[in-house]
Amino acid sequence: MKATAFLVTATLLTATTAEARMYKWVDENGVTHYGDTIPMKYRKQEHKELSDQGLTVKKRKAQPTEKELAEQRKQKKLEAAQEKIRKEQERRDRVLLSTYTTERDLVVARDARIEAVESQIQLSKSIIEDATRKLDATEKRMTQLKAQNKNVPADLYTKMEREQKSLETHERVMAGHTEKRAKVSEQFGGYITRFRELKDEQKRRREEYDRKRREA
Repeated sequence: MKATAFLVTATLLTATTAEARMYKWVDENGVTHYGDTIPMKYRKQEHKELSDQGLTVKKRKAQPTEKELAEQRKQKKLEAAQEKIRKEQERRDRVLLSTYTTERDLVVARDARIEAVESQIQLSKSIIEDATRKLDATEKRMTQLKAQNKNVPADLYTKMEREQKSLETHERVMAGHTEKRAKVSEQFGGYITRFRELKDEQKRRREEYDRKRREA
């Protein structure tokens, strides 16, 4: 009977010892503390769970602060945006390589686009020159009437105003064509540069593949 009671007591003590936990944490002053419970104010910060031999059993990282969480969310958004840009660049690269076989193809396409825009510029120049002549003639007519002390008809003022607006419109159109020509040149300049980079990368990969095959 006594032996049985002793065994039960020993078992309970062993269980209690096995379940006992020891924690290690550091307070705001940098002082290290040990105890079987952690004060509430320190539970969110980094701490360790120790065995009865003082060895680390678990290590719990500090829970991030609101500022750190906000920074993590910001970083995730930045990484997502960068990944989106990377995938879009990959898509553009595939289109570029599937559309053009050689750099010469790009040059031909660029020149054709620029030539088309150049023809629009020349047409705008011709229209502007004609509109300028008409406006000059109208202004000259008005000047002659005023020099002769004659009344300038209202419809002549209306005509001049209409011609001025027409001239301004065609000048804006020509400016748009000129800007478009510059953009086409810049755009294809970027295409050509990227095409060279992709072709160089393909060449490098082929050479690396051939080298590994020779060494195998």
